Amino acid sequence: MRRTRALHALPATALSAALVALGAGAAHATPSSAPHSAKPMPAHVAAPYFEAWTGESPAALAAESGNKYLTLAFLQTPNAGSCTADWNGDATQPIGPGTFGADIAALQARGGNAIPSFGGYSADTTGTELADSCTDVDAIAGVYEKLVTTYGISRIDLDIEADSLANTAGIDRRNKAVAKAERWAERTGRPLQFSYTLPTTTKGLETNGLAVLQNAVANHARVDVVNIMTFDYYDGAAHDMAADTETAADGLHAQLHALYPHKSAKALWGRIGVTEMPGIDDFGPAETFTTQNAATVERWAAAQGIDTLSFWALQRDNGDCVGTGGANACSGIVQDPWYFSHTFARFGGPRR
Repeated sequence: MRRTRALHALPATALSAALVALGAGAAHATPSSAPHSAKPMPAHVAAPYFEAWTGESPAALAAESGNKYLTLAFLQTPNAGSCTADWNGDATQPIGPGTFGADIAALQARGGNAIPSFGGYSADTTGTELADSCTDVDAIAGVYEKLVTTYGISRIDLDIEADSLANTAGIDRRNKAVAKAERWAERTGRPLQFSYTLPTTTKGLETNGLAVLQNAVANHARVDVVNIMTFDYYDGAAHDMAADTETAADGLHAQLHALYPHKSAKALWGRIGVTEMPGIDDFGPAETFTTQNAATVERWAAAQGIDTLSFWALQRDNGDCVGTGGANACSGIVQDPWYFSHTFARFGGPRR
């Protein structure tokens, strides 16, 4: 995803609401909050991405928007060659209780959890994605394990795109580290899943994305979810974003069947996730994910029994900057605040 690490100012009304929510969240998320014991992820989860660099509280915005699960983006190394992962690649925001620990504990106390995400476009184009940066497989696995023991999380997301898709050494190290972390989790009795978030065409993964999964199979790394970014197709065509989500997932399903021929069709659908971009995406108006699209995709996701329904990002879900093009802090279309959160939340909750 073409995501920039920039702080966008919220409109005054949204800022006021966020500050009120922050106060409410802070009441439940104190710096001394200890991580809950990790619980397995549910079979079907709605987990929007949260832009972790904005200074906002994920617990507060989750409470305000009605989300129980959030994907926190991103973790990356402070510089190429490092084996230390920090939130936003900022050495002052290490993996530790003082950085998002209270927020994650608050999500867990409400029955949800966080999914820390590594990579993203910025890291994947600067050599600061953890496995691109670090050549020590044990050290990479150790970072994954530290997330589990520090925060009590049970899924880690790996957002691999752009240059990282061509870094074959990094791909191999990453999957070896995933396999090591999974064996560690089994030995210590901890639930731990890994998801790969990958770019897609309207017909499924491109060759380089598929190669990531093929390498995972070769390294005996279990990939629990393949989460495709069903936007930014970069083909210059106008898109029905809901219809293209379905054809992209159909293509991925066929690719997964080739990789895991002994898995049932139902089980393979249960390994699929999709991530949308609400409103006008960063390619432009030809790729506009509407409120109607959201309702259609949610019904489809529930009917197919996919694992994860997500969108980039929670801070866009407000209906601001209408008609000017979407941005990290606004959808660019007319919508009710938190419309996409509320619509996708049905997927992770009891069916109607």
